[in-house]
Amino acid sequence: MIRYELSQLIEGAIQAAQRSGDLPEFDIPEATVEHPRDPTHGDYATPVCLQMARWAHMAPMKIAPIVVKHLPQADFIGQVEVAHPGFINFTLSDSWLTSQVETILIAGQCWGDLNLERGRKAQVEFVSANPTGPLAVHRTWGAVLGDTIANILAAVGYDVTREYYFNNAGRQMRLLGESVRARYRELLGQPAELPEEGYQGDYIWDIARDILEKKGEGLLEANWEPFKERAEAWVFQNINATLDRFGLHFDVFYNENSLHESGRVDQVIQDLTQRGYAYHKDGAVWFRAQEFGAEKDRVLVTSTGEPTYRLPDIAYHVHKLQRGFDLIVDIFGADHHAQWPDVVAGVSALGYDTSGIKVIIHQFISLIKDGQPVKMSTRAGEFVTLDELLDMVTTESIPGKDVVRFMLLTRSPDRSMVFDLDLAVKQSDENPVYYVQYAHARIASILRFAEERGSDSKGGNVALLIHPSELALIRQMLLLPEVIEQAALELTPHRLTYYAQQLASAFHAFYRDCRVVSSDPADAELTKARLKLARAAKVVLARTLSLMGMTAPEQM
Repeated sequence: MIRYELSQLIEGAIQAAQRSGDLPEFDIPEATVEHPRDPTHGDYATPVCLQMARWAHMAPMKIAPIVVKHLPQADFIGQVEVAHPGFINFTLSDSWLTSQVETILIAGQCWGDLNLERGRKAQVEFVSANPTGPLAVHRTWGAVLGDTIANILAAVGYDVTREYYFNNAGRQMRLLGESVRARYRELLGQPAELPEEGYQGDYIWDIARDILEKKGEGLLEANWEPFKERAEAWVFQNINATLDRFGLHFDVFYNENSLHESGRVDQVIQDLTQRGYAYHKDGAVWFRAQEFGAEKDRVLVTSTGEPTYRLPDIAYHVHKLQRGFDLIVDIFGADHHAQWPDVVAGVSALGYDTSGIKVIIHQFISLIKDGQPVKMSTRAGEFVTLDELLDMVTTESIPGKDVVRFMLLTRSPDRSMVFDLDLAVKQSDENPVYYVQYAHARIASILRFAEERGSDSKGGNVALLIHPSELALIRQMLLLPEVIEQAALELTPHRLTYYAQQLASAFHAFYRDCRVVSSDPADAELTKARLKLARAAKVVLARTLSLMGMTAPEQM
């Protein structure tokens, strides 16, 4: 990428200046290259001269011209300027910029791909909703974050595994079985009572009816376990159908029960005990979490013999590391904020390197419609499912999954999200989803119009693209690799939505300022060049949308 090439050129110029005696000898710092806040200052800038001042015993404004003097020629550098208090600003050359249109067209849907992490394995765990009910909206943010991060990591070279941790053990599953059993008995006119904290949604009745239809009265005297098994299968089928509708596909569905059946959970307790990090007290098994910075030790197994969430999660993450993943990304909701540090501490206590485990905690989603909040609570049965949300925001122009994905990626996960259902269905520039996808559809329309008139981009001379709006669009298209790299390093997929809106804005400005298909024969060559630019913009828009798991519509 240009930033790295510039950095190398700058460091080489400093070395050359030292060899010539223009600068004294000192250890050369890394030449950081960044985008100036003010675009009139150029495309890139480096503050390296400010860093070198104390070692060179010279003012930055004296160092900068020396570095510039020793800079080698490069075809992508158009102009170099020294700016107070010692920055060196770089402007890309117009000829090089226009040549990149061809580069983008050749790359196609691989544009932006980087080989930075080639040969390394990454695992992204997301959604991982307990199989106790349909997939509710509050799980959706994690789904969008996880899938987009997986796409971004693949783009920088990782071999990515998408994984769903199927938490089908523990107290919540017993409550599910008891809840379904109660409804089943009620359908048969038998006395029944929901357990305290049981599940009350209408779907519990649906599961009970399904069991009654298939088993009749055969389970009337059964305990909660067969109801749990059948409810789990029903819920998983429902969740899987929703995930498919949302465009989510997993490589692995990891079953929590397997951790218990394989002995991995028991092994964690044994190993922690041998290492002195687990102990028995008041009939429970405790983890010495205080030794890892927690306010107090944590219970791993309660006095009733039931494991807490932390124990199987520690076993699960140990197995992740044993499977050879170099990077492990966990996407959790805000209700896990107190739990995950103990899980990572438990893995560390077992002697594993946890530096490759990255945890993203997202806040909860609030839905509003007509300015009023929409209530959500899974156990109380007052919740909006993802399917219902998709139904609400699907329009003729935009699939519901695209709307939900884009809207949820417009916010950093550490900030609360208010999902405005009224805005989501607007077909205007107010709706950022519509604004971006319309740019792609507009290009498709232009290309169809050109084809009908017998025009195409074949043989188009991109050197003719000298209008400021044309060059501004090319500059935006060239930023995608940098956006992908930063999003991968920081695990910040929301960068893509900001970039997509800037790219769409640059295209709309180009369309406003430059007539793409001209009827004037004198503009025939310029038309070809502009059609080539439009095709390249279409490629970059489609690539950006695909990274977010969204469609690139041909018409709207």
